[in-house]
Amino acid sequence: MLRSMFSGVSGLRAHQTMMDVVGNNIANVNTTGFKASQATFAEALTQTIRAAGPGGEAMGGTNPIQIGLGTQVSSIEGVFTQGSLQMTGRSTDIAIQGDGYFVLGQGANREYTRAGSFSFDRSGALVTSDGVPVLGWNADDTGAIDTTGAVGPIRIPVAQVIEPEATTGVELGGNLSADAEVGDTILVTSTVYDSLGAALELAVTFEKTATNEWEATAMVDGNAVTVAPSTLQFDSSGALTSGSPLAISGYTPPGADPLAIDVTLDGSSALVQFGGSSSPQIYEQDGQAIGFLQDVAIGADGTLIAEFSNGRRQDAGVLATATFANEGGLTRVGDSRFAESANSGAGVLDQPGAGDRGVLTPGALEMSNVDLAREFTNLIIAQRGFQANSRVITSSDEMLSDLVNIKR
Repeated sequence: MLRSMFSGVSGLRAHQTMMDVVGNNIANVNTTGFKASQATFAEALTQTIRAAGPGGEAMGGTNPIQIGLGTQVSSIEGVFTQGSLQMTGRSTDIAIQGDGYFVLGQGANREYTRAGSFSFDRSGALVTSDGVPVLGWNADDTGAIDTTGAVGPIRIPVAQVIEPEATTGVELGGNLSADAEVGDTILVTSTVYDSLGAALELAVTFEKTATNEWEATAMVDGNAVTVAPSTLQFDSSGALTSGSPLAISGYTPPGADPLAIDVTLDGSSALVQFGGSSSPQIYEQDGQAIGFLQDVAIGADGTLIAEFSNGRRQDAGVLATATFANEGGLTRVGDSRFAESANSGAGVLDQPGAGDRGVLTPGALEMSNVDLAREFTNLIIAQRGFQANSRVITSSDEMLSDLVNIKR
């Protein structure tokens, strides 16, 4: 049989494999997090008809005479360029800009993906669309997050609450008008909280009793309370010289601990007495009502931030991302996911943005990196290569036919 026929057969096989790769790329042009592949060919075995000769004094050297025996697929490599980002608006859709893979699975069974379409299940676990847990580091009871420890499934309990805190400190500032007449009063109100988290109205009244002197009284939910000291004095430059802080006590809300609130008047926005209008206000306080979990936001560094009904926010966990010494060595396991192989190296885990790894874009997904223009060009190349090799087989067959027909 002619060697050219077997070479043509090898060409058909190689170009069929190339067509399979191109077809798979085109089929996944809209697959989230998909990374394209490309097939490369290499020369197959070569038959040596005559070896090379070194030559001598009388005769020159001779080159080898060799005949190639076709082609073969040398590799099918992944193309790991960045895919374009598509905004979705879902807070749990996450895209990675730069290096890194999300870590999925449980225990030692891990998979890696760039497809960040996640959601929370009914238990508060962050999972993929088919229920595989997303791994990272959870906050401990104190709210601290140790990103150097072992990773585990990210979980934010849906019934998580922030306990209420009683108000113990209030900062009040602004201006008490020096133009006010003796007997004029100014009222300042704010919401404070008792030890059960119940909201109470704190009303502080300032009454001018003399030049550069004011008297402070207070009420909590309409109940008179004790204020000590109650006299505020200002110097000739309008600065407060005595009366801060005002210690408010003498009221116990039903079922709660007695209130004890210090009203600071000489904080970063101090209470002063200048001419013009009065503008005192409470601009900062501690204490809070009970907070129920309402939403979870994800930062560019992978931090999950729990948002509560009382306006408070606290870190709840950090997503882990993995990088590899040779990401081309990763093994595809389907669903835009990869697994470690002997040639990829072990995944190095850290939070997004650490070192040279990529950051996250919440509310977006990374789309396929398939380049349709290149794939259609490769489609034509594969088709024409297949046709050309089929012509080699046809021509070889005609030659064999002519050989057989020599004897009539």
